[in-house]
Formats: sequence, structure tokens, C-alpha cells
Amino acid sequence: MSAIFNFQSLLTLILLLICTCAYIRSLAPSILDRNKTGLLGIFWKCARIGEQKSPYVTVCWVVMAFSLLFMQ
Repeated sequence: MSAIFNFQSLLTLILLLICTCAYIRSLAPSILDRNKTGLLGIFWKCARIGEQKSPYVTVCWVVMAFSLLFMQ
């Protein structure tokens, strides 16, 4: 099944994108900072979410890990 049609896989994909963009921006901020608009601006926005909303992203990861370990 595709990740688009499975909600848990889609949530995993979004969380991985947010964390990856935040990590890349911490290593080399100039890569994401020059593309703040347009299609590549999505990556800059994901990096900002990962930096500013870090406790919420962490809670999402913990809830997802709990659901994968104990509910399936």
C-alpha cells in the first residue's frame, strides 16, 4: 500500500521530512535559506517547523513509536 493512502505511513513520511530538513539546516543553513519561496520553500518551512515546534514533533514521534510497538 502506498504511503499516501495509509495515514500512519503518511505521518511517518511528514515527520521524517521535518526532522531531515531541520538537521540539514543545522549543518548548512545556506542551502535552505536561499529557497524560502516556491516549490523548494516547502523544505525551508519544514525546517522552521522542526526548529520551532521541536517538543511537539518529539511528542508525535513518541506517540507513533508507542502505537507501532504496542498497538499493531
